[in-house]
Amino acid sequence: MKLTKTEEQLMQLLWKQEKAFMKDLLELFPEPKPAPSTVATLLKRMADKGFVGYKEYGNSREYYPLVEKSDYFSKEVNGMIKSFFNNSAAQFASFFTQETNMTAAELEELRKVIDKEIQKKKQ
Repeated sequence: MKLTKTEEQLMQLLWKQEKAFMKDLLELFPEPKPAPSTVATLLKRMADKGFVGYKEYGNSREYYPLVEKSDYFSKEVNGMIKSFFNNSAAQFASFFTQETNMTAAELEELRKVIDKEIQKKKQ
């Protein structure tokens, strides 16, 4: 299941906080802040989708992520590679390195990461 852009924005705040009450999350939104009812609806939908859990304290709920940020990001990137790059990580890497205006230093750093992964795969 996928998050909408607004849900993803809220999830980013929750990943950063690790756990938070709705009022705390609302305060973290940039201006103009959404209505509390909007955030409550988003949190309910995210809980229904299995992205967010909560503990109840009387009338308040403390929310926490059920999905790791890295797991979500990995799934999203792999979905993008499948949809836009013919399921080819090499096509994605080619596009990424050519179209993102990376500096020579960033490309060198990327090369180190790739070389390290190649060594892991050879073992």
